[in-house]
Amino acid sequence: MQGLIEKELSSQDKILKPDFSSKTGRELLAFYLQTKFKQILAFDKKYSMPIFRDVNPNFISRFSKRLINNPDKRFLISITGESAAGKSTICREISKVIEQLSMPVTILSTDNYFNDISDLIAKYGTFDNLRDSGYDVDAPSSFQLNVLKEDLQDLADGLDIKCPMYLPNGTGVSVPKAIGVHSSKIIIVEGIATMYDTVKDVFDVKIYVETDDDVRKKWFVDRAVEERNQDLDNALKHWNYILNAGEKYVKPFRREADMIINGKADLKYFAQILEYIHTITNNFQ
Repeated sequence: MQGLIEKELSSQDKILKPDFSSKTGRELLAFYLQTKFKQILAFDKKYSMPIFRDVNPNFISRFSKRLINNPDKRFLISITGESAAGKSTICREISKVIEQLSMPVTILSTDNYFNDISDLIAKYGTFDNLRDSGYDVDAPSSFQLNVLKEDLQDLADGLDIKCPMYLPNGTGVSVPKAIGVHSSKIIIVEGIATMYDTVKDVFDVKIYVETDDDVRKKWFVDRAVEERNQDLDNALKHWNYILNAGEKYVKPFRREADMIINGKADLKYFAQILEYIHTITNNFQ
């Protein structure tokens, strides 16, 4: 992939920068991006560990129509997948590349939109007790989906928002309108709630991160024990919960994704793909 980037930068055969304010210019850009995206997919198929497991055959044409017909609206990209599939790791890599390339991108997590369950935790004593009582933390009903959808629609229209903040300290407290979020040209939203109910209809691109269960289990248990100070028995109990919750709530949306990507992908290679996309969208005469 680094070779493609260097070839693109050194090429003398570049197109004139289209006039994006005209439909003809946007059509030219859409055709150009279609060609380049197909080039990325062809390269990826030959890579030792491809990042793209599957791509919806209608995605490229639908994305092109969106680019041509509604250019002023912000691009919203969802990244979903089962717990411990690698979503947060991929978003951290995106953040790093964004910083290096000064790309106009905002990243938002749907974990901010969990319901306030502080009263329930106070009643049951701890989050673990609440979970063991049958509270389904990953269910769509456990999120402020109406608030999430309204916030995403405002971001898509170019409006800055203040999203809620769910405190990750075991209290179950959600603070409304606590985090300022800027409406950049590209907005990436990570979390399982991105494909729940009608929230999924807001997004222009839907990405599903997929990783084998045995790898996910190791990642989840290691994170729970080493980073969150959970004992092993409780970590395994919660793993069994999220395994069942993923089957029930997350996997059904896999078929609606525009692309399935490998959660075990080489992050350096993934970063090069992002760099290549940045290069081809900014490298005109």
